[in-house]
Amino acid sequence: MIHIVGAGLAGLSAAVSLAGRGKRVVLHEAAAQAGGRCRSLVDSRLKCRIDNGNHLLMSGNRHALQYLDAIGAADQVRGPVPAAYPFVDVGDARQWTVRPGRGLIPWWILDPRRRVPLTTPAQYLSALSVITAGASRTVGECVGQSGRLVTCFWEPMTVAVLNTPLAEASAGLLRQALRRTLMKGEAWSRPLIAGQSLSAAFIDPALEYLAHKGVDIRLSSRLCGLQTTAGRVERLDFTSTSDTLVQGDRVILALPPSIAGDLVAGLEVPRKHQGIVNVHFRLSGPAVLPGGHPFVGLIGGMVQWIFLRDQILSVTVSAANDMIRRPLDDIAMTAWRDVAAVLEADPHSLPPWRVIKERRATISQDPDTIAMRPGTRTMFDNLYLAGDWTDTGLPATIEGAVLSGKRAARACEEA
Repeated sequence: MIHIVGAGLAGLSAAVSLAGRGKRVVLHEAAAQAGGRCRSLVDSRLKCRIDNGNHLLMSGNRHALQYLDAIGAADQVRGPVPAAYPFVDVGDARQWTVRPGRGLIPWWILDPRRRVPLTTPAQYLSALSVITAGASRTVGECVGQSGRLVTCFWEPMTVAVLNTPLAEASAGLLRQALRRTLMKGEAWSRPLIAGQSLSAAFIDPALEYLAHKGVDIRLSSRLCGLQTTAGRVERLDFTSTSDTLVQGDRVILALPPSIAGDLVAGLEVPRKHQGIVNVHFRLSGPAVLPGGHPFVGLIGGMVQWIFLRDQILSVTVSAANDMIRRPLDDIAMTAWRDVAAVLEADPHSLPPWRVIKERRATISQDPDTIAMRPGTRTMFDNLYLAGDWTDTGLPATIEGAVLSGKRAARACEEA
């Protein structure tokens, strides 16, 4: 028997991998619903289903796409073909679209219609500093912290991928993301977003798949302690019950780092975090983003990305530790001013809104914190870790979470 504690994406990924190979699995989740930070909810104020946050995949995220394929949800994500990343500068109203080229050589930077306006091809050579950066270097140290290319290309990409300010973000970790996407060409760089909702794409189909495979899914089952003897976990204590492990039973902890660190004696985990703020607006009528795209990046405002699904417009602010301290109505008003500039709407006519603060959205992905990420295996023979905060070699994203679950599942089978 394999006990998986935590039904976020990492735990679901591990469960799907193991159940797909015929293993007996029990999936425990403290909350009343699965999904963790990747879920949807019905909002009473907006009177509709919204996502707790906005997540963007890329076509080079092969582990996430394999997961969707395994649970029969590959058709639940969509995006522009060929790859296109539209931007608007709210300061001067300038609009442009970054369009990566097809091959390994980035010929697209030679075309002024495909790169950031008012930049030169030579400026993009700063990418070489990121590609060759050592483990202790930050993106800011590699590309600088000012200039149009930094403001309009490196900063939005770094903050979106690493959820960490450019001056602090690990260049080595950004490189790993680029190697699998933009550096491979357009076919690996296509943005993908959930067509209906995060739960409809990543969570509900997984639960249906696991139920069909006979997985025992236990919601509202919070792990409050684990007992160890002679180098292995002997018992899992939940709020309402306990599970005694027999020889051959294994445990995957797919929990936030601080919780895992508190539960497992001697486990060192990264405890520095970065927040994300999302604001959802219910529009009174149809709206269209520039170019008819389902999302757009913003430069020069508080908001970094806008996503539009039917009449729900959602905005994201990453690396938001400072903003999280602000009052909800202040955040909503400031966000709407940025949105109004893009939609040419009345900045004073605030539609119904909902602010969601994720105070610990990811670990801080700076070199020092990244160095603290633990591996899959622990000091206990039958205990394994999963989560985007573990040492996958990838950023703390959906792709990293899914990969961590697959690695934990593989480690269980190899034990």
